[in-house]
Parts: sequence; C-alpha cells; structure tokens
Amino acid sequence: MLTWNIDPVLLDLGPLELRYYGILFAGSLLLAYALARHMVKIKKLSVDKLDELVLFLVLGLVIGARLGHVFFYEWDYYRANPEMIIQIWRGGLSSHGAAIGVLVSYGLFLLRHKKVKVFDYADIVVIAACLPVAFIRLGNFFNSEIVGRPTDLPWAVVFERVDSIARHPSQLYEFLMGLVILALLYPLWRHTYKKQKPGFFFGLFFILYFSLRFLVEFVKEYPLHENLLNLTTGQLLSLPFIAIGFVVLLIPRKKA
Repeated sequence: MLTWNIDPVLLDLGPLELRYYGILFAGSLLLAYALARHMVKIKKLSVDKLDELVLFLVLGLVIGARLGHVFFYEWDYYRANPEMIIQIWRGGLSSHGAAIGVLVSYGLFLLRHKKVKVFDYADIVVIAACLPVAFIRLGNFFNSEIVGRPTDLPWAVVFERVDSIARHPSQLYEFLMGLVILALLYPLWRHTYKKQKPGFFFGLFFILYFSLRFLVEFVKEYPLHENLLNLTTGQLLSLPFIAIGFVVLLIPRKKA
C-alpha cells in the first residue's frame, strides 16, 4: 500500500504556480503533436494542414472539457455561480466533454478544408491522443483527485489530501490504459495503414478507450444513478462513444 501526499505545486513563484498537472498536460500535447507530425509525414499528408488542425483541436479540447464538466457534473453549482465557468485554473475538466469538443472542432476544420477526406487526419489524431489521455490522468494522480473507491488490494493508495482510506488508484489505471492503447494502435497503424479502410483506427480507438473507461468507472469514487442501471455519469457518457466506434468500423468504405 502506498501513502500519497505530494504537493501538487512543483514550484511556487508567488502569483504563478507551476503544477505537475499543467506540466504533464502541456508536455503530453507537445508529444502528441510530435507523434502526429511524424505520422502525417509517413502518410504524406500536409504538415501545414496538421498545424492548423492542431489549433482547432486544442481549442475544442479545452472548451469542450470545461463545458463538459460544467454541464455533466456540476451544473447546479455553475448555474448559481456562472462567473466560475471561465476560471478553468481552479480545476474541473471532463474527458467526455473534451472528446465532444475535439469532434466538433475537427468537423469545423473539415468544413474549412472540403478537399480533406474525413478520416485522413482522424485516424492519426486518435492515436496521438493516447498521450494526453494517459498523462492528464497522471496529473490527476499528482493532484490527488478523481480518486478510486475503497479497496484492500496490495496496490491500494491512501490519498492523505483526501482522507485516510486505502483506495483504488483509478488515475493510474487510466494512465496505463492510455499507454496500452498507444502501444497497440501505433505499431498496428505503422504496419497496416495502407491496407486498412479509412476510419478503422478512429473506430477502434473509440471502442477500446471508452470500453475500458466504462470498466474503470466501477472503481471510481463517483455516485451511481439509481434509476439508470446503477451506472455512473462517466459510464452513461461512454456508451454513445462506444456506439460511434462500432458504427464507424461497420460502415462499408473502400480501403485507403
């Protein structure tokens, strides 16, 4: 069992705080961009268009993640305190909201570039996204937030900033989840992208990530919805994304 009580602030510079979460968030986005740029070059797509797409995606990610948290998890609070919505530095981001924001921003990018095929960049973006998907959860671990439910398993963690109860390190489960999906998808893409139909990796990512996310929710310290099969908000939100993944995989399309 691990006792965890690290200060989430790495460096305090008075009005400016350097937090592990921020470093991991920003660093993972840079690594994701580097990986996407590498893959775009292999596939002989436009790097300039990727650079423009990244701006769309980052804006969509941040706005979607924030609004997702506001509307999916704490609407009553933010409805009473609307000025707090823009104070994103106080925490409160939703991965499902981020996914919605990224999809919307990708759609806007496609409207701007009508000659770009729908899945040209999408199959690449989802693989690169495994990096922020993983390292943002590691940031949550450093923040001692989104903790798991009580357990007596040998790898349980006591988050002393929360309480003295041994809990599932659910953040680390999701961190490993992102790395495992990356380890599966990137080699598969590298060796088969010319053979697979467009959208294959997009659909596969949605199925893998949101199915695993659905499972991890069983050990998260989130309230259940008694009238909805005792599922958490995260599980309910994961179901449509899993369905999207299967639809994308099952729709007949010609190979690239």
